[in-house]
Amino acid sequence: MMEVKGNKLLLLIGTAWLFDALDVALLSFIMPVIKQSWHLSASEMGAVSAVTSLGMMIGALGCGYLADKIGRKPILIMTLLLFSFGNLLLTMAPNVGWFLAVRFITGIGLGGELPVAATIIADHFTGTKRARMLVLVDSFWAFGWILASILSFVVMPKFGWRVTVLITALMGLYALLMRRHLPEKTLTEETNKLGFGPALKEVWSAQYRRATFCLSTLWFIIMFAYYGMFLWLPSVLVMRGFSVVHSFGYTVLMSLAQLPGYYLAAWLIGKLPRKAVLTVYLLGTMLSAWAFGTATTETMILISGAWLSFFTLGAWGIMIAFTPGQFDVSVRGMGMGFAQSIGRIGATIGPYLVGSLIAVGFKIPAIFMVFVGALIIGVIVLLVGLHDEDR
Repeated sequence: MMEVKGNKLLLLIGTAWLFDALDVALLSFIMPVIKQSWHLSASEMGAVSAVTSLGMMIGALGCGYLADKIGRKPILIMTLLLFSFGNLLLTMAPNVGWFLAVRFITGIGLGGELPVAATIIADHFTGTKRARMLVLVDSFWAFGWILASILSFVVMPKFGWRVTVLITALMGLYALLMRRHLPEKTLTEETNKLGFGPALKEVWSAQYRRATFCLSTLWFIIMFAYYGMFLWLPSVLVMRGFSVVHSFGYTVLMSLAQLPGYYLAAWLIGKLPRKAVLTVYLLGTMLSAWAFGTATTETMILISGAWLSFFTLGAWGIMIAFTPGQFDVSVRGMGMGFAQSIGRIGATIGPYLVGSLIAVGFKIPAIFMVFVGALIIGVIVLLVGLHDEDR
């Protein structure tokens, strides 16, 4: 009976994750379209991709705290409605200034959803079961990215980006389904009466300081690399000579590789220490980034892009499995939210840096070497600083 409930919870939370990924991925496909229609510079493109992450940073920290203070369920529903309403406003954006303002608001909902959703799963399970469930729920991100790729390949060329965004906005109705079926209180949820300042101080206490520092650093590096590379992926393909439509189609193929990356990770963390599995995935991401950045043929671009999807998203899933268990349940939302909010700083810097470097004449191979260097630092932090244990 517990397995049935677990599968139902996995589907409920995972589908919310899918919608989150759909929104983030869709932005990467919209970028080359609005670049052409609004005649945006590379720096303006960097701002478009970075402003969502800025909102996500605020959302992760604030909603993570509120999930401990008020409860997981109402905050999760609020985040879903917020970014769905933001997408509705986005369909009416007349210029890039409106677009940036709305994406910031949308980002607050997007950033708040992920740590709260992961905390709900972490509250219900322990040990290897928790780790596997967290990786599996994160695998719904791949379905969201694939769905965004298909919409961009099929709907956007015929009806434009505004209609495509409208489809995602209507998915806010899913929040009503969650209101009916999510448990009012998770199995181990405790209400944290601490104010924001004391709660933040608690995750930096001697009990959690090492974990908070290492997890925050790793999230910074992983999001810096992921958003820097993947939000620009269709645009990079266009810069390498592919048409917008063909770049979207190739991105669909690359995105399919995310799924085996997740599922292999979910299997491996039941067999091997999570640190070892995450180390392999980070090294794989590093090598794939180097290969994609230096690829010169269509075949190598597709192959290296697929491996990049495989390893990068698998590493993200393992980090989702690592993070909430490092904190006791009473501060789990704040701990998860804080670590991911630091990650969102990396997510803000990464895509903006790519736009800035392109603007001053850097080539794609040199830009991708920046991500390789960051991932090397991440491997060192993981091996030296993080303990493979749960609370």
